[in-house]
Amino acid sequence: MIKEPIFFERNRVGRVYTGGKLFGDFFGDEPVDGYLPEEWIASHVKALNKDSTDPKEGVSKLKDSDVYFDDLLKEYPLELLGSKEQLRILVKGLDSSIRLPAQAHPDKAFSRKHFNSEFGKTECWTILGTRPGAKIYFGFKDGVTKEIFEDAIEKSETDLSAMENLMLSLEPKVGDVYMVPARTVHAIGAGCLILEVQEPTDFTIQPERYCGEYRLSDQEMYIGLSKEDAVSCFDFTKAPDSKMTPQVTETAEGMIKESLVSEKDTDCFIINRIKLSGGNFVADVKDSYAIYIVTDGTGAIVGESYRKELKKGDYFFMPASLMGRFTLTGQLEVVECY
Repeated sequence: MIKEPIFFERNRVGRVYTGGKLFGDFFGDEPVDGYLPEEWIASHVKALNKDSTDPKEGVSKLKDSDVYFDDLLKEYPLELLGSKEQLRILVKGLDSSIRLPAQAHPDKAFSRKHFNSEFGKTECWTILGTRPGAKIYFGFKDGVTKEIFEDAIEKSETDLSAMENLMLSLEPKVGDVYMVPARTVHAIGAGCLILEVQEPTDFTIQPERYCGEYRLSDQEMYIGLSKEDAVSCFDFTKAPDSKMTPQVTETAEGMIKESLVSEKDTDCFIINRIKLSGGNFVADVKDSYAIYIVTDGTGAIVGESYRKELKKGDYFFMPASLMGRFTLTGQLEVVECY
């Protein structure tokens, strides 16, 4: 299992919001909205869903096997992760048919204090598809204070726009990349298919009473925190510029590599986009693992006595011990995360 790129069974995860229609074009699913609007990719993280009884909900299972990825990581940490003692990212595909609640995620310091975790939830969104009128929300409008925010929490019991009115809105386009630092208020609007790369937790503080027509409980809003502690996770200073500008870092015949997020932007993850037009790209991250997601086109991954065809929506994990041994080829667009 660890001597080849690791592919997985599909891993759609339930949420209280509806979506998933845009998975039809991307993954080849039936193009309908339902309550499985997220695909967790090469995941070793359990989903924090209300009333869940599945201890492996959210954790990926290896293709054509009964082996879960978290168990494999525990058994072969050196081969899979190299010198990294943990898998430090979680990748998701998300498609919401409604605006999600206003929310923020903890930074590492907040997580250590309140959740006994070394990870917060800084994240990055790459826009893979949109519906008409698609929006995302990022940052508070000028003048929003903690007191105004707390008042909107109370008003959200009956006014479904109270929280939305406090946030800046953007109209995303396919290919756009947005950084979402921890503690920044944000919300995915209706109609966005997003590839999300984040720290490996499911910590979401969303002190807005409704998600669409679903009434959130206090537990779902505050995830066990007091209201005071939950509100303290939000940053009321001016939000940073969220939109990233891809930078070309490498070119060869039929190949362009772009940096979407680098170590200059965050210490949480690195994201590259590789565009192949008949060229080749060797998966060769030094002393690390990587997760690869095919976002467009067709091609293959090849190695010694190995070839697997690839198409849009495919994804796989490349163990650290296999770096430099496998090559992507074809007419492909691939996102590399590590």
